[in-house]
Amino acid sequence: MRSIIDRLRQRYHYSLVILRELVKTDFKLRYQGSFLGVAWSVLQPLMLFVVMYLVFAKFLRMTDGTPTYPVVLLLGISSWQFFNESTSIGLRSIVDRGDLLRKVHFPNYIVVVSATMGALISYGINLIVVLIFAIFCRVHFTWRVLLLPVSVFQLYILALGFTLIMSTMYVYFRDVSHIWDVLQQVIFYSIPVIYPLTAVSGIHHWWGPVVAKLLLLNPIAQSIQDIRHSFIAPETTPTVWNQISNPFVTMIPILLTVIMVVLGVSVFRKYNRKFAEVM
Repeated sequence: MRSIIDRLRQRYHYSLVILRELVKTDFKLRYQGSFLGVAWSVLQPLMLFVVMYLVFAKFLRMTDGTPTYPVVLLLGISSWQFFNESTSIGLRSIVDRGDLLRKVHFPNYIVVVSATMGALISYGINLIVVLIFAIFCRVHFTWRVLLLPVSVFQLYILALGFTLIMSTMYVYFRDVSHIWDVLQQVIFYSIPVIYPLTAVSGIHHWWGPVVAKLLLLNPIAQSIQDIRHSFIAPETTPTVWNQISNPFVTMIPILLTVIMVVLGVSVFRKYNRKFAEVM
């Protein structure tokens, strides 16, 4: 019994060491050769924020009317950038690390996890920037900020579930990358990231509030709104929890997240043994 435990412990330690080294290597290589280096992990969402704020908030007047909206917008864009980066980089991670997987024996899933962990590090840096902006804008923080890690964890495992499925598909079908680029744009504009949910619920038709509630059932939108609600604006940010009264309906995004993770793990485990042969 002790030998089995020791063997499992050694295997866990070995996997952890490999994961740590891959995360460090991926993070360094991502910005290698660029003049600003790691600063791009902050500048990219900031530049997107400036463009979207000028177009949607200033020109199209699509705001929630609160003084904290610029910070809420920045937080939403940073959260989306994390999901976008983790899935886009993770999608190609198995193929990009094909030579390493053939030479060194370690669990294939570590490659995918390392890609998403690298994106999570960038997201952590962005959250610090958002915090500085929030303090500068005199955001009133509440006890709900303690719930922020829960929402971030949900967004992470959701991204991981997506990435496990798509990285598996990408080994067999390279077209998956192009299809996902298009789908990302569809998802980005279909959820309230760069526009407030009130822009949809405030439409003077019966379907406006209905569509707004349906958008919140998307686990990506639900987790990003929860992050905004916990971190910046609990009084003004609509979430699935305060917009839908039926407790069974409010659990749909959580259920979809669990399904995505379970499906991702199942698909990856089923096909990962053939990766070396296919590549």
